[in-house]
Amino acid sequence: MLLSSLTPSFQWIDTPDALDAACEQVADASVIALDTEFFRENTFFPVPALIQFTAGEQAYLIDPVAVSCTDTFRALLQNSAIKLLHACSEDLEVFQHWAGVLPVPLMDTQVAQGFLSDVPGIGYQKLVEFWVGEMLPKEETRSNWLVRPLSPAQCHYAALDVIYLLKVWTLQAEKLATLGRLEWVENECQTLIEQAGRSVENDQHWYTRHRQLWRLTPRQMEAYRLMTVWREGETRRRNLPRNWLISDKLLFAIAEKMPSNRFELAEVEGIKPTLIKKEGDALLAMVKQAQHCDEAALPERWPDPMHPAFKSRFKALKKVVAAKASELGVAPEMLMRRRELETLVMQDLAEEPLTWPNGWRGEYLNADLAQALEECTS
Repeated sequence: MLLSSLTPSFQWIDTPDALDAACEQVADASVIALDTEFFRENTFFPVPALIQFTAGEQAYLIDPVAVSCTDTFRALLQNSAIKLLHACSEDLEVFQHWAGVLPVPLMDTQVAQGFLSDVPGIGYQKLVEFWVGEMLPKEETRSNWLVRPLSPAQCHYAALDVIYLLKVWTLQAEKLATLGRLEWVENECQTLIEQAGRSVENDQHWYTRHRQLWRLTPRQMEAYRLMTVWREGETRRRNLPRNWLISDKLLFAIAEKMPSNRFELAEVEGIKPTLIKKEGDALLAMVKQAQHCDEAALPERWPDPMHPAFKSRFKALKKVVAAKASELGVAPEMLMRRRELETLVMQDLAEEPLTWPNGWRGEYLNADLAQALEECTS
């Protein structure tokens, strides 16, 4: 692979007037590439350090330290042009926090690649190598983007990021159209926007990320759920990293012990006196709430993944997804994620209505998934 020899053209933007003028330059574009650089070591929300965009060979580098988002840029983020990003989840947080809006309609080149190969989560530099045959410089990846002024090398790196994004997407979009999969990417990216736009609602489901939930009773699970909802809200309100307040590991340990007072809370491994002093009453109140919760309102017990009935069903469904993914030449997780497979198994074991995949995924999968479950129970 050849090291990129492109010397990018870019404009530094640190005033509202310059930002609005740059927006006018790309106002008629059909695709706008976006990227962000940010700092996130001691805060819940990402601290924007640089925002890049382009519609061609000229890149615009916004200094969010010096200039606030303008109404013109907000309108640009939400006009009819495709907004192109790579691995966009944290970038969406930056835009939501700095601009107050999300970039729509969205296309994510990492998502697109997931529907074009069996390698999910490919990094941007490897993506550029694959499609364009050139290597982007790596030296500035971990540099300090909040320092001012940025070095010429940092500016070149930031500009190349969005300029090459357009080049990659042009080739990806052609291949996706040939395969009839553009709509797949559109639907997946719309889901990313919907999820990013309801972060507070997502707090209610944070607890389901834990891989050991099957070890908890319904009351313990409710305590863990209440504490994770509280932790997410507090870290957002205080703008602190999650683990600076309390980690998932500690919350899970508290749920297992279900302490009724500060002495019992202190016996939980890893709990420090300062945490008990500052947050002990709140944690104990949530444990008490779970203890007194009506049984009908408690979460369903998570099945043991080692139980034969669970294992056989999960293995059968996973086999179906793997086979279909192989036929399509995509990664299995682009069809169904592990959590979705586990949910189907849990519903089947509980004899509840099954949450089948919808849209094109349902067309490819549902008949075979239903047959696999039927064979497990016959």
